[in-house]
Amino acid sequence: MARIIESGNGNRRVIKMSAEDIISIVKDYQRIVPRYSDENTAKCYLEDTVIYIPEEL
Repeated sequence: MARIIESGNGNRRVIKMSAEDIISIVKDYQRIVPRYSDENTAKCYLEDTVIYIPEEL
């Protein structure tokens, strides 16, 4: 599961992801974006798509 790590200054957080998290995101990307898309086409497909990553509690 992904874990959010707070920065010391409070400006930005870091998300530490496991191999399973990354594989899950890649699978979602491959499912959502057709093969052989160029970068702009992929951005258009993903613009309104939300991909969730579970967080450890």
